Amino acid sequence: MGITSAIVLYVVIWFMTFFVVLPIRIQTQGDLGQIVPGTQAGAPEHHHLRKKAWITTGIAAVLWAIVAWVMFSGMVTIRDLDMFNRMGPAAG
Repeated sequence: MGITSAIVLYVVIWFMTFFVVLPIRIQTQGDLGQIVPGTQAGAPEHHHLRKKAWITTGIAAVLWAIVAWVMFSGMVTIRDLDMFNRMGPAAG
């Protein structure tokens, strides 16, 4: 895995993790009973994005390290993912 592939893999894992972390402990205007006229009741009042971004960064780093270790260790190879035997038999 090259440096570009590693960065792209980290960014993909980061965004997937961010979308999972984003709705956790969100307080909406409807929950607090303070709905601003012209907005939806489900609009966030306190979203804590900076804290969630830092949490996401830590979780994504751990997940990226696990995925990179699995890739480099050879536990899973591209032939393991070839369900339809399109690569043919292994040479060796």
